[in-house]
Amino acid sequence: MQTDFIQEARRQAEICNACRYCEGYCSVFPALHRERAFSDGDITQLANLCHNCRGCYYACQYTAPHEFDLNLPKALAEVRQASWQEHAWPRGFAALFDRSGVLMAAGLILGFALIFALAQAMRPETGEGFYAYMSHGLMVTIFAPAFLLPLFALAISLRGYWRTVGGQEFRLGDLWEAMKSAGRMKNLQGGHGDGCNFEDEDRFSHARRHFHQAVLFGFLLCFASTSSGTVLHYVFGLEAPYGFFSLPKLLGVPGGLLLCLGTAGLAWLKTKADPQLGAPKAWGGEMAFVLLLFTVGASGLILYAATGTAAVGWLLPLHLGAVLTFFLLTPFSKMAHGFYRMAALTKEASVTRANRAPSLAGATGQANRS
Repeated sequence: MQTDFIQEARRQAEICNACRYCEGYCSVFPALHRERAFSDGDITQLANLCHNCRGCYYACQYTAPHEFDLNLPKALAEVRQASWQEHAWPRGFAALFDRSGVLMAAGLILGFALIFALAQAMRPETGEGFYAYMSHGLMVTIFAPAFLLPLFALAISLRGYWRTVGGQEFRLGDLWEAMKSAGRMKNLQGGHGDGCNFEDEDRFSHARRHFHQAVLFGFLLCFASTSSGTVLHYVFGLEAPYGFFSLPKLLGVPGGLLLCLGTAGLAWLKTKADPQLGAPKAWGGEMAFVLLLFTVGASGLILYAATGTAAVGWLLPLHLGAVLTFFLLTPFSKMAHGFYRMAALTKEASVTRANRAPSLAGATGQANRS
C-alpha cells in the first residue's frame, strides 16, 4: 500500500515539476524543483516537508475534472502518514492509533486513572498538595520511564527516516534554521504571506498557523514548568506545592491556556476542512491526538483551580492518566509529526546550504578574476 502511495505521489510530483506554477508556495516546491527524477526517499522527504496548507491544490489548474487529476496535498499526506507507520517502533501501533485513536486514548486514560485512584490507598501519611494523595517517589517511578521510553522509540524511528531520505551529516546551523522555520510556522504563511487555505478554498487565513503556534509554545511552556519544578525540587530542595508566583506556575498556567486554545482551534478547523485533501483514513487518529492534548491541558488547569478541595481526589488520577497516555502514545500519534518535520526541515536546510556554497564560491572566483 505504501508503494502505491509513493507511485501516485511521484506521478503528481513529476507533473508539478513540469508546471512550476506553485514555485515559492512552501518548502516543498524548491525541494521538488531541484530534482529531475524522484526516488522513494525523495518522495518521503517531500511528504514530510508538506504542511498540508492546501494552497497549491486550490491554485492548481490540473485538479479534477482535468485528466491529470492532481491532488498533491492528499498524495503527500498519504505518503507522510505511511512513512510514520513504516518507521514507527514498535511497528503496528501507529496504524492501530489511526484506525481507533479516540477509543484507544479514552480507554487508556480511564484505565490509568482507575489505577492511579486505587494507588491513592498507598498514599503517604504526610504530604502537601498533590503529594497528600500520591507520593513523589511513586510518580517518578511511573513517569520517568514513561517519558524516556517513547523518546528512545522516536530516536529509532527517526534514524530509519533519516536513512530513507538519504540524510547526511548536518551542522548545528542547519538545525537552527529548521527550528526558526518551525517556530515561525513559515510554511503555513502561504506563498505570498497571506496565509493558507486549509479550511476554505477562497479564504486566506493565518488561523491554522496561529493555532499551531499556540500549541507549540503552550507545550514548551508546560514542559519548562515541569522542568523548573524538577530543578527546584532536586537542586534547591524546594518541594511542591508552589505558589502562583513561582516559576512552575508562571510557566505552566499560560502554557496550559495556550495548549487548550490551540488544540480547540485546530479541532474546530479540522471539522471545517475537506478531509479528502488530507489522508482520510488518518482523520480519526489526528482528531484523537488533538483532543488528547486538549484533555492534558484542560485537566491540568482544572486540577490547579480545584487545589484544596475534595475534587482533587478524582481530578488528579484523571489528569495523570491523560499525561501518561499522551507520553506512551507519542511515538504513534501525530505528536511524532513534529519530530519528523524537524528532521525534514533540517535536511532541507543542509541541502540548501550545500547548494548555495558552490554558487558563492563561483561568484567569488568571478569577482577575483574581474
